[in-house]
Amino acid sequence: MTVTSATDLLEHGEIQVRGRIMPASNHTFLAQLCAGGETAPAVYKPVSGERPLWDFTDGSLAGREYAAWLVSESTGWRIVPPTALREGPAGTGMVQLWQEPDERQAPVDLVAEGEIPDGYLHVLDAFDQHDRPVALVHEDTPQLRRMAVFDAIVNNTDRKGGHVLAMPDGHRYGVDHGVCFHSEDKLRTVLWGWAGEPLDDEEVTGVERVLAGLDADLGEQLAGLLTAVEVRAVRARCHRLLRLGVLPLPAGGWPVIPWPPF
Repeated sequence: MTVTSATDLLEHGEIQVRGRIMPASNHTFLAQLCAGGETAPAVYKPVSGERPLWDFTDGSLAGREYAAWLVSESTGWRIVPPTALREGPAGTGMVQLWQEPDERQAPVDLVAEGEIPDGYLHVLDAFDQHDRPVALVHEDTPQLRRMAVFDAIVNNTDRKGGHVLAMPDGHRYGVDHGVCFHSEDKLRTVLWGWAGEPLDDEEVTGVERVLAGLDADLGEQLAGLLTAVEVRAVRARCHRLLRLGVLPLPAGGWPVIPWPPF
């Protein structure tokens, strides 16, 4: 299937719900997109199935997922799979093309304490459910590092290991961005291995692309999805990244690792 036909299916295809994906906290459905004899699997998250949260506006999570895709496209890094905000069987919701990960790859993993694999970075030490000492690690790759920069831009408060999809060709997709874009700093992620390291040229360029987009179409699109304060906060985070020139360090006053981390 070509990118054009897949995008057309995403935006205009009939959404046929196949089943609920468990155990998601909000209603999340596996769906089939159908149009003109073409089909494609997708994820459908209707606004009607969103659980209220104390720190995010009710009914805003699907729009935040779509906003994350818009920012992802602005960076040029394809962090978020193709996403639309549209009507479906259970009302307006987020629809995203399904991506089948390579289960043999583990971009984020738990290993025995002190046994960090080559090509991985250490995040923290902890104990597993059997009280064995383990280490949380993630791979040291440009693809995953760009995801860490993206998360800093959108203020992702829930980058779990399971929200990183390892594609067979080496690409890394990030999913589940409903709790992003809060105006207060709430970055929670398992991707802390590069904390404090200087941004490289490609990362700086990606942040600059977002800033340029905020003065053009991206800014207009986000204005229809987020509050004015949240859009200004995106701009402020981009400027801060460029001014400091490094990936963020964990901040105090807020848990910096999502729970559970997978």
